[in-house]
Amino acid sequence: MSTTVDTGWTQTDRTKAAAKLMLGWVALLWVLEAVDHATGHALDQYGIFPRDPDRLVGIVAHPFLHFGFGHVASNSLPLLVLGFIAALSGIRRFLAVSALNIAAVGIGSWLIAPPQTVGAGASGLVFGLFGYVVVRGFVERKPLNAAVGLVVGGLWGGTALLGILPTDAGIAWYAHLIGLVAGVVTALYYRRPARRQPALTG
Repeated sequence: MSTTVDTGWTQTDRTKAAAKLMLGWVALLWVLEAVDHATGHALDQYGIFPRDPDRLVGIVAHPFLHFGFGHVASNSLPLLVLGFIAALSGIRRFLAVSALNIAAVGIGSWLIAPPQTVGAGASGLVFGLFGYVVVRGFVERKPLNAAVGLVVGGLWGGTALLGILPTDAGIAWYAHLIGLVAGVVTALYYRRPARRQPALTG
């Protein structure tokens, strides 16, 4: 019996997979926005409508929808970079972290967003990935990831701070704050590597 599982993935494989995933993800956002624009913003109805039990789909759909090309453009680069960095540690973990973050931001915004508003955009997920990337290296005690977290924090820390402050009525600062907290929590939750399952060798 052996407790080692050989996945056959090299670091190059992980890098390529992370790059393909995030390029595809961002491309999807642009395609959806193009469809939304072409249909007279028909996809906006799938955003977050606070406390409307008939619009729960927005809890899941909101990070894939945007209000115009400028909106999706502002989220594309940070999502691409932060998502790529997070996915380098493993696609499965990255998808789990993203799913937990999307759920937290979606449910939280549905519960506390101001009435008569519609919420959409990947910025909550971006803030979640920011929190995850900055914190994970320290809680995992991995020097390289900690260094990456410091660089990311230095580059986007000021923007993140401004994004969680209620200084602009047109920006869902609460979604950013929820995302940031969710990102930190997921980093703490995944602070230990997943246990490898034993494999019978004979």
